Amino acid sequence: MGKYFGTDGFRGEANKNLTYEHAIQIGRFLGWYYGARLDKKAKVVIGKDTRRSSYMFEYALCTGLMASGADAYIMHVTTTPSVAYITKVDDFDCGIMISASHNPYYDNGIKLLNGNGEKMDEETILKVEDYIDGKLEIPMASREVGCTVDYVSGRNRYIGYLISLSNFSFKGVKVGLDVANGAAWSIAKAVFDALGAKTYVMNAEPNGYNINTDCGSTHIEHLQKYVVDNGLDIGFAYDGDADRCLCVDEKGNVVTGDHIIYIYGKYMKERGKLVNNKVVTTVMSNFGLYKALDKADIEYEKTKVGDKYVYENMVTYGNRIGGEQSGHIIFTKYATTGDGILTSLKMMEVMLAKQKPMSELAAPVVFYPQVLKNVRVKSKPDAQNDPDVQAAVAKVAEELGDEGRILVRESGTEPVIRVMVEAGTDEICEKYVNSVIEVIESKGHLA
Repeated sequence: MGKYFGTDGFRGEANKNLTYEHAIQIGRFLGWYYGARLDKKAKVVIGKDTRRSSYMFEYALCTGLMASGADAYIMHVTTTPSVAYITKVDDFDCGIMISASHNPYYDNGIKLLNGNGEKMDEETILKVEDYIDGKLEIPMASREVGCTVDYVSGRNRYIGYLISLSNFSFKGVKVGLDVANGAAWSIAKAVFDALGAKTYVMNAEPNGYNINTDCGSTHIEHLQKYVVDNGLDIGFAYDGDADRCLCVDEKGNVVTGDHIIYIYGKYMKERGKLVNNKVVTTVMSNFGLYKALDKADIEYEKTKVGDKYVYENMVTYGNRIGGEQSGHIIFTKYATTGDGILTSLKMMEVMLAKQKPMSELAAPVVFYPQVLKNVRVKSKPDAQNDPDVQAAVAKVAEELGDEGRILVRESGTEPVIRVMVEAGTDEICEKYVNSVIEVIESKGHLA
């Protein structure tokens, strides 16, 4: 992992640890790297979410790009997946999304995409970081400075693309959308309206400060109430940059990413479309999902936490659907990244094709109670690899058998070991989690 760029771009509090100067430098490097270095004019496309600071970063990135001789195409407020789509189909050298996804408004992030609309490779990102750290020098463009191009047409074509993916009319279906005062606010309703749905929208008044604030997929309770109060057939909630989607069934129950993977994976299998008979999950998917997949005779992969790892697995092995419990779902046939609006269209498709309510489609996935505790330790590897700790974990796994599971993993960002158990009751979970923590403690690993 880089010094500035994590698995999901360069994140930080705007103008504290992510500044407009960083944005200028990123623009300067990319403009040179994809253009002047190869003796051509680079073309870079930029999208942003509704945060106040996104405007500042957009101008700073454009300034850096133009100073290096590149042309910056501006999609304005739009979703992360739309930037990925346009980068690929319009042959841009790279794409940039300005967003901190589901974080509060005062955070922001810069996400880099390669020419295929995928997350930028580690090698290039390390070069960007070297430039930010002053380890590289880059010439200014002299007479051939770049310009900006208004590219709102790209966003409109992406809307057209989403509409084209639906084989069904949504006529007569009452759909609730919580657009989180974020990037989906100008896109989701347009798509559902065009397909004929009776669309009810909430949190669609972005003011630069209210993105994700008590709304969207991280505060789904509001959509749950809204769906029930208005007698809707289904509801969808997005996050700030709309790369994830959670669902609410007609009874007001939450349909998580795990449910979505099951519902669509099963639908693909029934139509002979589930390549490898396999879905891709992360280790954090609920035990109840695996039980339901076993019953449906569908195989699964488990990757590390992070959509990056899910996507890598899908590309490597040709798997067609994968994602995270948080609603970050990837359909590789249609997109290179999680796409919340696309996910909601796919859920509509299953509902309409099978003519069943969402509650019935989701019913086979019964979540197991889960207890997760974080233990601060002196050394993550020492605690993880301690033979006594491993023996304690193996003992729990054996006792749970196929009625639950234990997962012990290191946090990627802090000096913490996460101990998680899923089993039939909270008491069982609690008992087993504590039994492992006691061993970690008795061996002197606690920080």
